[in-house]
Amino acid sequence: MRALAGLLTLLLAAACSVATAKGPPLAASEAGPAPEELQAPEPEPEPDPPREPARCGGILKQGGILICRGAPGDVFRIGGTDFTAGPDGHVQHGLSRLAPGRLAILGPDLDLVLEIAPRQDERRTVTGVDCDKVDARTPEQKAHAARSWELKQAAFATFEAGPGAAAGFAPPSAAPRSSPFGPVRRYTGVSKTTGAACSSESVHLGLDFAAPVGSPVLAPAPGIVTLADPDLYYEGGTIFLDHGHGLVSVFMHLSEVGVMAGQPVSMGELIGRSGNTGRSSGPHLHWGVKWRNPVSSDRDSDVYIDPALLLDLPPAD
Repeated sequence: MRALAGLLTLLLAAACSVATAKGPPLAASEAGPAPEELQAPEPEPEPDPPREPARCGGILKQGGILICRGAPGDVFRIGGTDFTAGPDGHVQHGLSRLAPGRLAILGPDLDLVLEIAPRQDERRTVTGVDCDKVDARTPEQKAHAARSWELKQAAFATFEAGPGAAAGFAPPSAAPRSSPFGPVRRYTGVSKTTGAACSSESVHLGLDFAAPVGSPVLAPAPGIVTLADPDLYYEGGTIFLDHGHGLVSVFMHLSEVGVMAGQPVSMGELIGRSGNTGRSSGPHLHWGVKWRNPVSSDRDSDVYIDPALLLDLPPAD
């Protein structure tokens, strides 16, 4: 009897041990989510901000500039060619002095035909020039002109980032303007080398300032210097300043070049001094602005635009 009671006691003790045994606590992930977590709704996604409507404007005149504003990556078809807006959302397109009177534009929610105002450029005659500067004649002059042409072509082939015309432009000189952009000039004179007379015609593709030799030349807008040479054959002391969006300021006939290629400059910064070098009939500053087509490798599609019109362009909003 005692043996049977002892056996029952052992069996009860074992059962209690199994019933009260505990393992390690479960991790929260093993235990599953709390009831309230299962019932929490997912947050609603933030709505996209409303898109600003694309628009185009600028200086809509022959020799001016078209500026279209949208979102980065927007495509604007201008005159049958597609241009993609960069990180600033801008497309900038130069208008030649012979641009057609109407320009079709397609873009995001845009289908426009813009009227381009005509120019009224005059003809002028410049007498008493040195014919050797009108056309290179001797082997040395031709070699100098060829080297200068190669330097200019290489500089025009590079494209720097920048605001282009969106930052606005300021005059590069405080001197009065002496010759506008656009006139057809007829040059006559005599060669100092051979004594032979010469005559030729060309379009004046810049804005001249009647600046005495040594007058300050200031950057009209921010940019990167892509050419700085004291002695190009026709241009004399020359600076190219790339403003971005294909726009390059060209400063010619300088007596002093105060910057180096690759140097960034700010609007109003001193970059050189005016002079009477190269093909020049007297002391002055020549300021040209060339727009290079960023979607074409054909540099013949590039055009000079009127710097005086750029001075009337307000900064972008």
